[in-house]
Amino acid sequence: MSENVVAKTDVVLVGAGIMSATLGALLRQVQPDWSITAFERLDAAAAESSDPWNNAGTGHSALCELNYTPGKPDGSVDIAKAVNVNEQFQVSRQFWAYAVDNGILSDPKNFINPVPHVSFVHGAENVKYLRARYDALAGHPLFEGMEYTESPEVFTERLPLMGKGRDFSDPVALNWTQTGTDVDFGALTKQLINHVAASGGSVFFGHEVTDIAKQSDGSWIVKVRNRRTGESRKVQAKFVFVGAGGGALHLLQKSGIKEIKGFGGFPVSGAFLRCTNPEVIAQHSAKVYGKAAVGAPPMSVPHLDTRVIGGKQGLLFGPYAGWSPKFLKQGGIMDLPRSVKPGNLMSMLGVGVTELGLVKYLVGELMQSPADRIGTLAEFVPEARLEDWELIVAGQRVQVIRRKGAGGVLEFGTAVVNAGDGSIAGLLGASPGASTAVPAMLDVLERCFPQQWAGWQSKLREMVPSLGVKLSDNPDLFRQVWDHSTRSLELDVVSDTVAEAPAEAAAV
Repeated sequence: MSENVVAKTDVVLVGAGIMSATLGALLRQVQPDWSITAFERLDAAAAESSDPWNNAGTGHSALCELNYTPGKPDGSVDIAKAVNVNEQFQVSRQFWAYAVDNGILSDPKNFINPVPHVSFVHGAENVKYLRARYDALAGHPLFEGMEYTESPEVFTERLPLMGKGRDFSDPVALNWTQTGTDVDFGALTKQLINHVAASGGSVFFGHEVTDIAKQSDGSWIVKVRNRRTGESRKVQAKFVFVGAGGGALHLLQKSGIKEIKGFGGFPVSGAFLRCTNPEVIAQHSAKVYGKAAVGAPPMSVPHLDTRVIGGKQGLLFGPYAGWSPKFLKQGGIMDLPRSVKPGNLMSMLGVGVTELGLVKYLVGELMQSPADRIGTLAEFVPEARLEDWELIVAGQRVQVIRRKGAGGVLEFGTAVVNAGDGSIAGLLGASPGASTAVPAMLDVLERCFPQQWAGWQSKLREMVPSLGVKLSDNPDLFRQVWDHSTRSLELDVVSDTVAEAPAEAAAV
């Protein structure tokens, strides 16, 4: 199609990651008559941050992530963020269960499997904190079944790889939740994108969106370049969603919407150690999260992480933080400089002054040797050997910088940015990211389609029965949707690749 020929579509999705795929699948259900066109710059879906080896796939529900439960000066623990994150994940679970029940998704074992979620600390002060965390969470409906133990015997029985060679004169403690999950967001994304295409959508790979321009009638002209042939085309859309991961900031800036003014991005790269020894992998079946190092960003919380990818069990440890000016793993070194505009210059400068601790942490991480990385792993696996692990580069994350006063503040979360008229929206940020794809995209629908939102309610509640309701305040409804999603997603059936934890309850 030549550059001056304009095709028309109702919706353009920029990027074929978990966010765009989820939004496309939701729109197919509530408005099946709308035309959808998706453009992905790479040659496959989920090839950036949604790829299973580019993220931890934890199914973030705050069962084990200590950064969601900060301690207070009086020794108690604030669980507000943990409850909110868990609420969001329950929404995602409900939609995935609906999608399996209705043929949108096939075999759930392809993308979600039961894996215990565990918080791990050592040292007397940290043990005291973890006990307070357990006391704050264990009685909450969304955290039912959480266990606590300080027993070296239980520790070694449940986590043999971590117990072997450990000096238990240094006290340890665990919060253990048997009902955690591992999610292969790459496999999930591909299934959702396939559904969008099979139900009449158009999906173009190897096509990069280079510009977005608002028209006088409120529509958008989206300029797209075929990366294989160099040919360009223009597509006119009534609504555009920019789900391009680290590339979203640039495109939203090009759109010219005033809502993006003041936003910037700080890229943080990362790496994992991936175990290559099947005998070592077989000794660990859990996602174990520790405490972040002083000065580390929340997304750098260390974890020893069982993965189930393609039906095979794997083991990761990390992340090890790094730095690159790229906004995408397959991006360019000018991504960061090109993102600095007059509208966000003060935000960027402000963060540069206030985040010196983060800079110091990143410099220290960049200077680590292979032996240093194994030394960090040894906190979790005392007898770790360098020859059993390989270093892999993780996905690139771009943290949100938001205007605050005369300067800016660095945020470790996700932010939906949309034009006031609802004709364009995009997602910025990282963790908890993919796990909250469904509530994030429901937020986009509510913000951008207020006239249709009321008419969609019946279908939306069919997909997400708890829509608009806090499950924390409705334990009966929580149990109902939990039991249904557990059955539909086959989370009550342990995969052959994942060993069950001992049935014996931990000491409380």
